[in-house]
This record gives sequence, C-alpha cells and structure tokens, in this order.
Amino acid sequence: MNPTDITPGITPDTPLVGDDLKAYLAELIGISPAEIADDDNLIRLGLESLHVMRLITKWRRADIPVTFGEMARTPTYSAWNERLTEALAARDTGSGS
Repeated sequence: MNPTDITPGITPDTPLVGDDLKAYLAELIGISPAEIADDDNLIRLGLESLHVMRLITKWRRADIPVTFGEMARTPTYSAWNERLTEALAARDTGSGS
C-alpha cells in the first residue's frame, strides 16, 4: 500500500462510520472486522499512530473537528464511531460540535 495514500477510496466527502469504519480499521490493522471488539484498544491491536494521524487529517478535511489527542485518549472503535457519528450529525445540521 502506498504510504501517502493509506485510505484508498476514502475522500473528504466520505467519512466512515458504523460497520464501514470497523471494516476499514480492520484493513489498516490487518485483521478481520470480527476481531475488533467495540472496546478493544486499536493501538494495541496494531493500528499505527501514523495511520491515526492520516485518518484525522482526512476527517478534518471533511469538517470533522477531531484531534490526535482526543482520539488517542480513547482509541477504541466504539469511542471513535460515537465521536464521528456525533460530529457528522453536527456538521450536517450546521450546529458544529
């Protein structure tokens, strides 16, 4: 995989949530989505900090206001999915986060 494009098919217009987010995280880690429990630590499962930084950059380009520190404090699928879902809803209604 080209290190400059770790998110093939993902554009600023298509932030992932739900099962799509879990499947994508599993792909980055190199495991199946079924191996990611909602509260598993994604870093301990093998998600690299560089991947996290690149994902955050893409999310911010999509007007999803997240920070590395925020996501690193709770590096679980359930926390990320909740945060991204809330941010997308806020963005789409124009209320901010």
